[in-house]
Amino acid sequence: MASSTVSFIIIIITTVLLPALSSQLSDLFPSNNPPPFLGKHSHPIKQPNHHQQYRYETRYFSQPLDHFSFLDLPRFRQRYLINTEHWVGPSRSGPIFLYCGNEGDIEWFAVNTGFVWDIAPRFGAMILFPEHRYYGDSMPFGSKEEAYRNATTLSYLTAEQALADFAVLITDLKKNLSAEGCPVVLFGGSYGGMLAAWMRLKYPHIAVGALASSAPILQFEDIVPPETFYNIVSNSFKRESSSCFDTIKNSWNALRSEGQKEDGLKQLSKTFHLCRELTSVQGLSDWLDSAYSYLAMVNYPYPSNFLMPLPGHPIREVCKKIDGSPAGSSILERIFNGVSVYYNYTGEFDCFQLDDDPHGMDVWNWQACTEMVMPMSSDQNTSMFPAYDWDYSAFREECQRDFQVTPRPRWITTEFGGHDIEHVLKSFGSNIIFSNGLLDPWSGGSVLKNISETIIALITKEGAHHIDLRASSTEDPDWLVEQRATEIKLIQGWIYNYTKKMKATFEI
Repeated sequence: MASSTVSFIIIIITTVLLPALSSQLSDLFPSNNPPPFLGKHSHPIKQPNHHQQYRYETRYFSQPLDHFSFLDLPRFRQRYLINTEHWVGPSRSGPIFLYCGNEGDIEWFAVNTGFVWDIAPRFGAMILFPEHRYYGDSMPFGSKEEAYRNATTLSYLTAEQALADFAVLITDLKKNLSAEGCPVVLFGGSYGGMLAAWMRLKYPHIAVGALASSAPILQFEDIVPPETFYNIVSNSFKRESSSCFDTIKNSWNALRSEGQKEDGLKQLSKTFHLCRELTSVQGLSDWLDSAYSYLAMVNYPYPSNFLMPLPGHPIREVCKKIDGSPAGSSILERIFNGVSVYYNYTGEFDCFQLDDDPHGMDVWNWQACTEMVMPMSSDQNTSMFPAYDWDYSAFREECQRDFQVTPRPRWITTEFGGHDIEHVLKSFGSNIIFSNGLLDPWSGGSVLKNISETIIALITKEGAHHIDLRASSTEDPDWLVEQRATEIKLIQGWIYNYTKKMKATFEI
């Protein structure tokens, strides 16, 4: 009798209480957040020292609004940055290094892609950074306000149109410089890495190869499990400290409980030093999620200033703060001490401003709501985040509400592929490097094994988000130096083979 009673109690707990708790926690962590790419951190570069370090000329190119229509539509000015200081010119088939602009201001990506600048002199290469349409200064319809006005004006913001922009720009530039015979090598990190890989596949006659760093081209439909991203984030914290992992995992309950108290939002605002009093717990939950996710992405082994001023091994430092909080500290006080490493490592801020409207008319949200549909979920057993399942219906409803548009979750794999990627790339692709660090949560959606002799996966156990594209430093670990040396050797091979074929064709 006692045994059956225990069994009954276990059934009640597992079938009623745990799902209810999971449902309550999922209210803090909606399944329809856009994927956390880096564009939200991009900003115009104003510091003169950056221009001294990386010299470039800013130019503009007149682009068609729609490359795939013959309607007489207005054109727009696409900004691009160019440096020809080390280019050996068309007479010597000087290569052109083209970075595929991401979801943000192109100057920010230019000054944070030091690898391209570091290696250009040894290749005698021109450097080109074209900006992605609808970002930075590359605004259709004359202004950001007009470009972002509604679904009609935003409808020309797609990866396909962006790749066509790059193809048209480089083709025109090479013609004007009598450089039709100069090989083009593509570079890109994160979404830009996806664009670089896709452009090599879509326009193989325009570029001889692509370095696609931290490019999650498989993060679509059901190609990889939707919990992959948050599992990797969680593991990055757990490997530093299991108690740190547990504290974060338990903090969501504490956050929700505090928020339900009579003065709970006021107390939470005080605990987390917010500039304005919270109106809901959700904004604070999103703020914490962003910190943990971005910390995992930029968990570099040396100090960096990519997203925020951060120490080397920043997750380690966060966990030290959480675990080392004074005796008697509440769980939420410990969490604040930890995330302050991300949001206030320099100590210059007295209070923190949360995003006013994380679900507003943000242009990356538009891309996530149309074709960049990347399923995300959080597993109750393996993640430190509240458990939730990917809910496409809720995601679709929010996109329809915010943008009056219905997502196309299968379009990217239809346009660029993804299913059975090994067979497809082996049969139809060549000269692509997929570089990934396994600490990067986006690595789970990328290509992690060699496909052929020319489709290469470079994997580093301790690497984070496109660390190989960062500028070289005396603090670089040996594995990073070796990784970049391999990339350089592969790029040299692409250019050599191209030049050899061109020479043989000319002689014939």
